Amino acid sequence: MQIDIQARGFGLTPALRQHCERRLRFALGTGASRLSSISVRLSDENGPKGGVDKRCTIRATLPGAAPVFIAQDETDVYTAIDRAADRAARTLSRQFKRSRSARRDEQMEPDIQTDSDAHPS
Repeated sequence: MQIDIQARGFGLTPALRQHCERRLRFALGTGASRLSSISVRLSDENGPKGGVDKRCTIRATLPGAAPVFIAQDETDVYTAIDRAADRAARTLSRQFKRSRSARRDEQMEPDIQTDSDAHPS
């Protein structure tokens, strides 16, 4: 899985990049192999004012499905990454289950024959 990480409003340190990649890989686990792409945007919304202004936005793309967007605001960028990664994992898990369930339903759907097909005259 390729993870694209960008920061706006502050520098993206190697430690921050490593934390983000490690946290996403851990949270997504084996489901990460199903993703087409994942991008992370880190930003400081208020600049030096402080407050709940560190944002982590995750965009995960699954083949054949709409992209999943997760945004998390916190006072600390590491906490924002952790919580966004957890939310992304839960959301993608639900999406995987839905797609698996839909495929199973398609496979189990019986062939329906009309009366004219069943008993030719």
